[in-house]
Parts: sequence; C-alpha cells; structure tokens
Amino acid sequence: MDYISWPDPTFPREPAHALAFEGAGPHRLLIVPALFDEGNRLRRLTVEVQRRLAGRHTITSVLPDLPGCNESLAPLEAQDLASWRGAMEACTAHFGATHVLTFRGGALAAPRALPALHYAPVTGAAILRQMLRARLLSTREAGRTETRARLENLARTKGLDLNGYRIGARLFTDLEQAEPRGEAQDLPQSQIGGAALWLRAEPGESPEQADTLARAVAEWVEGSARP
Repeated sequence: MDYISWPDPTFPREPAHALAFEGAGPHRLLIVPALFDEGNRLRRLTVEVQRRLAGRHTITSVLPDLPGCNESLAPLEAQDLASWRGAMEACTAHFGATHVLTFRGGALAAPRALPALHYAPVTGAAILRQMLRARLLSTREAGRTETRARLENLARTKGLDLNGYRIGARLFTDLEQAEPRGEAQDLPQSQIGGAALWLRAEPGESPEQADTLARAVAEWVEGSARP
C-alpha cells in the first residue's frame, strides 16, 4: 500500500493524492469512490477490496481523491461533474488504468473510455434527496423552519451547505440530472450479500462483503479483458 501523487488538471497548484495497491498482474484498476458521507462509510470496504485484489487476484488498483473531497485541496464549491470526470480521466491516463470500478455515486464521475463496473450505483437525484432530508431534519431539531423547495432554489443559484459539504450551484444542478452511464455493468448489493454498509450511521466494515466484492470484481476484470 502506498500513498502517491498525481497531477490533477482541475487544481494544478497542488498535487492530488491516491491510495495504491500494487498487484503482480497486468490489469490496473481505477476506483472512483462513493460521494460525500457515503464515501466515509464505505472507505474501509473500498480499501479492503483493494488489498484483496492485489494480494489474492494480482490486480493493481488506485483510489484517487475526487477534487474537493477527502485530502484534496481543491475547493469543493468550485467543482461540477465535468471537473470530476476530467480529473478521473487524467488519473486514468497517468496510471495507465485498464478498467474502472465505482462505488455508489462514484459512477456519476467515472471516465468514459474504459470498461466500467458500478457497485450499487445511485443517481445524483437520490443522493441529493438524502442530503436535503438530513439538512431539513437538523434544522427542525434546532428549532428552525426550512422547506425543501426553498433549499433547492437556493442551491441552484448560490450553492448550499449539505451535511458539512459546500456544494456549488453547478454541481447541485449537475447531480439533479445525473445518472450512471448505461453501457457499464452493474453489481447490485444483492449479489454481494449482507446489509449495505452505506446505510449505517457510522463507518463500518465487513470482511465477508470485502471478500465477495473483490472476487466479483476480479472475475469481471478477467472476463472483460479476454478478446
């Protein structure tokens, strides 16, 4: 396991970072993480899948930060789906990736040129609904009154703070319409088994799910790589 740097064209002043696991085989997998709070809840699972792919299945994997997320110094408010996709395309080229694996909302930022597998993909509208619901609940508990319609109008014009994430107007409106690309292969949670970790209140782990997911990803990579 190594933390490595790569040049993010959306924020050239500072290098971007990625977590890499080197495998002995020829395949190189770019992993696009889940978005916002789901990314935090699935971080452990994501890394454990990387560890298994390198050790048991000889597949190299790279997990970059999306601009404005995790350790990235780029401002989140300045991002949109085009900048996220552009960064992932640059990362793909830099590391010579041959395949793409996405987690949940990461499917919306996946580069288009490579074979892709979407683990439990979700639309941008569904992500925003969850975040808006959490915002409304927190303000209600604080004794304030907000409406979803007002929040949506504010987000589309000026951006909005949702669950501690400052989402700009362009990203908000992009997510409202965003859907995972249709030509990718989907891997639903029902094929992995167990309760979805992104639904937990706190980050968690499941070695069994990591084993099953890594095996499914390895089978897909090997199968899609055959002529």
